[in-house]
Amino acid sequence: MIKKILIANRGEIALRVMRSCKEKGIRTVAVYSEADRTSMHVSYADEAVCIGPAPSSESYLCIDKIINAAKSTSCNAIHPGYGFLSENADFSRRCSAEGLIFIGPDAESIEAMGDKISARKAMIAAGVPVVPGTAANMDEEHLLSTCREIGLPVIIKAAAGGGGKGMRLVRDEQELVEAYRAAKSEAKASFSSDEVYVEKYIESPHHIEIQFLGDRHGNVVHLFDRECSVQRRHQKIVEESPSPFISDDIRQAMGEIAVKAAKSVNYVGAGTIEFLVDKDMNFYFLEMNTRLQVEHPITEEVIGLDLVKEQINIASGQRLRFRQGDIRQRGHAIECRICAEDTEHEFMPTAGVISNVRTPQGIGVRVDSFIYDGYEIPIYYDSMLSKLIVWATNRRYALERMRRALYEYKITGIVTNIDYLRRIMDARDYVKGDYTTHFIEENQDRLLEAPDKAQAEKMALAAAYIDYIVNNNTPPSATSADQHPISRWRAFAKQKGVLRI
Repeated sequence: MIKKILIANRGEIALRVMRSCKEKGIRTVAVYSEADRTSMHVSYADEAVCIGPAPSSESYLCIDKIINAAKSTSCNAIHPGYGFLSENADFSRRCSAEGLIFIGPDAESIEAMGDKISARKAMIAAGVPVVPGTAANMDEEHLLSTCREIGLPVIIKAAAGGGGKGMRLVRDEQELVEAYRAAKSEAKASFSSDEVYVEKYIESPHHIEIQFLGDRHGNVVHLFDRECSVQRRHQKIVEESPSPFISDDIRQAMGEIAVKAAKSVNYVGAGTIEFLVDKDMNFYFLEMNTRLQVEHPITEEVIGLDLVKEQINIASGQRLRFRQGDIRQRGHAIECRICAEDTEHEFMPTAGVISNVRTPQGIGVRVDSFIYDGYEIPIYYDSMLSKLIVWATNRRYALERMRRALYEYKITGIVTNIDYLRRIMDARDYVKGDYTTHFIEENQDRLLEAPDKAQAEKMALAAAYIDYIVNNNTPPSATSADQHPISRWRAFAKQKGVLRI
């Protein structure tokens, strides 16, 4: 029986896991780097252990430090969250060797699906449709002949990769060698392996994934689909469930294939099969994620399950409490990733101190976050601050609710992507549900539309005037106008007759 869990992660996902543990009456232990000393997950846990300096390589990626922290606090289980060591087979194996329950799949499943080449081989053997391509490490000698056989365009991918790293799209034979070498170099730097393979590039696909659960008694069920096609440089920004594109018949077929794939590798725990779906709804295996996904909350909202609790139950040796026929999709959910990044300047990550946070409230709104007033964002980790999730009875109402929630969400002191997400919610293709993985590039000009400078200047001048009248203060400069509640100034300025817009 699991009585105490160390969460080998940080930020939002660490808190999210701890909340489920709290509901189940399970004690939690947080680990943190020196840069995360003031992070919310540290104070929320029952106990906390510092595991080293800020760089992940010296803290969150150190297996020995995490194992020692778990044993010194008498934990009998470890939850890896996502990222960091969550898909590290050696970590899973080490936990078992130390008598700790790893809340995730066995090392063998992680190894089978973690390498993209071996995953392709396993799926082909299981009869799962895969994108045409190579089933072995691609060498430069056979590069040209292989790509001609597959047919351009092709995409070169890192065998151990993910998140768009070690990936190059090639449309012209003249670009092949340079792209191949660049992909290998980036793969080596990112994953310590320069193995790459080649796939046929599917034009304008949908990126759709199927969530599934498997227990140690041979039971596997799928939890339906998520549409993840709103991506920038292969990084997801917005997700929704169910997909507005695929039909119920295709949805069911994809679910059945996902179950078949999971059973073929004796999968235990929560996992995800990612598919590419073309315009004719032909679907192809892309990869299996052997962990909880960032976007798992939208599945929780439409299915009505707590996936972390299910992970813990499975790791405890319990059978699944339900069968496939018991699971239904209900309503529609959308998730937006709130990030500390400057969308007007190449999406550069931003750091600094958050002066104020006002989270959206109301029916059907969920915020998974770890930030608070006065929190200083470290420069060492991912830029995601929170996940904003909404649920409603249908897609139209969910979209309306997300617009409202984004309007209410205020984070001051740093630059975020909230305005960018608002524009996505208003984009015609997104509203229609008629979008693919090319949505961002096809709508780039509209999504990066800068505020009208003349309007901003008027607001700044009005703000300075009002501040002077009300508080008898020196008028603030135009550049500081965004530090004040503009809506109050706007109303007051109209009343005074200094702003007629």
